[in-house]
Amino acid sequence: MAPRGHSADDVARTALRILDDHGLPDLTMRRLATALDVQPSALYWHFPNKQALLAELSDRIVGRMTSGPATDLAREAHALRDALVAWRDGAEVVSSTLAMGLGSSLAHDRLAAAVAAAGFDADTARRGATTVLHYVLGFVWHEQQRLQYDSAGAREGASGLETDDFGFGLDLIAAGLRARRRV
Repeated sequence: MAPRGHSADDVARTALRILDDHGLPDLTMRRLATALDVQPSALYWHFPNKQALLAELSDRIVGRMTSGPATDLAREAHALRDALVAWRDGAEVVSSTLAMGLGSSLAHDRLAAAVAAAGFDADTARRGATTVLHYVLGFVWHEQQRLQYDSAGAREGASGLETDDFGFGLDLIAAGLRARRRV
């Protein structure tokens, strides 16, 4: 029997709300249980550990990027960026989940499909997708950290990263891929 009628979806939606309101460091199983008015042990009915819960959150965050066939690398990278910035600490959640080998491969698969659609072989598509995935995660993680420091007043007068900077980096990666195809 599920605890107090809460579904796995209820738990994940509440966890995303806590993530967005308080950030990843304050997304604890105890805080989540309190928000759901259950004992922390009840959460393990749906998720065997916090890493499994974070994998579910990662999948939900990345799941926002899906729409139609993946044929354009820049569009896919921007869609991933948009999905990550939609949630506080979104890049950190997704990055840590991927580093642990958990969660879906949706982001990587869509990026690889876009590289392959540009005429690259499967190995280059896989490696190019990994490069872009790491670039997007790193860029957004840095961007989200700056936003948090700025909101706390820790960086007086500092400027943030620009969307143009993101596009510039993507253009560099795409140019490197195109140059590799000519070799």
